[in-house]
Amino acid sequence: MPHAATDPLKHRAWAQYLPDLHLGLQNLVQRKLRTLLTMLGMIFGVAAVVSMLSIGAGAQQQVMAFIEQLGVRNLIIEAKEAVDWQEMRERRKTTPGLTFADYRVVRANVAGIVESSPRKRFTPSKIFPKPQRDMPVVYGVTPAYLRIGGLRVVSGRFFDAEENDHAAPVVVLGEGARANLFPQAEAVGKFIKVNDQWLEVIGVVGPLVSLQQDIAGVPSQDRNNLIYTPLNGAVFRLEDTRSGLKDEIDGIYLQMEPSADTLSTADVVRSILNATHRNAGDFSVVVPAELLAEQHRTQRIFDVVMVSIASISLLVGGIGIMNIMLASILERTREIGVRRAVGARQMDIVRQFMIEAVLISFAGGMIGIGFGFGISQIIAALAGWQTIVTPVSIVLAFAVSVSVGLVFGIYPATKAARLDPVEAIRYE
Repeated sequence: MPHAATDPLKHRAWAQYLPDLHLGLQNLVQRKLRTLLTMLGMIFGVAAVVSMLSIGAGAQQQVMAFIEQLGVRNLIIEAKEAVDWQEMRERRKTTPGLTFADYRVVRANVAGIVESSPRKRFTPSKIFPKPQRDMPVVYGVTPAYLRIGGLRVVSGRFFDAEENDHAAPVVVLGEGARANLFPQAEAVGKFIKVNDQWLEVIGVVGPLVSLQQDIAGVPSQDRNNLIYTPLNGAVFRLEDTRSGLKDEIDGIYLQMEPSADTLSTADVVRSILNATHRNAGDFSVVVPAELLAEQHRTQRIFDVVMVSIASISLLVGGIGIMNIMLASILERTREIGVRRAVGARQMDIVRQFMIEAVLISFAGGMIGIGFGFGISQIIAALAGWQTIVTPVSIVLAFAVSVSVGLVFGIYPATKAARLDPVEAIRYE
């Protein structure tokens, strides 16, 4: 029974807002141009919040997808290769660079390693068929790299341990390399000529996320325009025309067991290599799990900064709402006096003007969301950036716009309610 009694009360409470809502809409429609101009601040503010957050979310998502693809359980040791002969001579006085001996020492002394692979990387001086775009990069790795790198074979197969032991003349193409060398044909079963060696294509792997800039020691590279070949084949079969400027190997991949602490393991690896390299600083240890956590922190800071900057437009829009509501009070002073004279309470006047302020911010927020979505799509199309309009950005921008309408509508509504009814009726 108590529940049934409260339902009519709730209905009457909501019903009293309907006349004010209708009156507010009528007043705003009668002054279309002024209402639209008042909305512009809210429209641009919300559009700025949505579009800026979408740009940030798109950039951060691509970076985080790249880091996740590196493997949160992985450690990557990257050689810092010399850029000229003078630097190479100075470095070779203290260290031989990254070598197979380093790989064996790390394997023997670091606990918790599940998979591992050295890497020999180089860009061929010539390749046939002639690439349609950039020259593919050759990765000499062991079969374990398939699991470490999270590669997905979409056609054919990956080379095995026996083929690596015998330096078999086989390759697996990245999706970009396949399109680069065989744009119109099936690649598996075909042959390519890398420098002076003919190699059979036995597989193709699916697309990977690539970045255009270096990230914490991981060099920028099109990870799809790669040719994977057995490590021993890369070392003994393929001629590296710039081998004089390179280390014996230029990378080591380690995949740790799930229970291993990658940060402390990375410190152990650094200590081992610093001892064997005499603190030459010719390598870096990349910890994808640490990079991922740092990117999450960076994204949160970026979102706060972007929202703060964009909210300035919303603040300006709120000031516009307050200004137009104050002007509206002067125009409608007589109307307010008549309403008070026929029995309207101060709360009724406050509610009327608050509803109008919220309607302006509500409509401006809705239009601004549409504009923000459109701007993000235009930026994505023209600049080639990835943009993502997230539900969080829409809810945040809309909530802030409505809140601004409420906050900046309080003073005009209160001022209107405090008008003396007698003086208001006599106002001309």
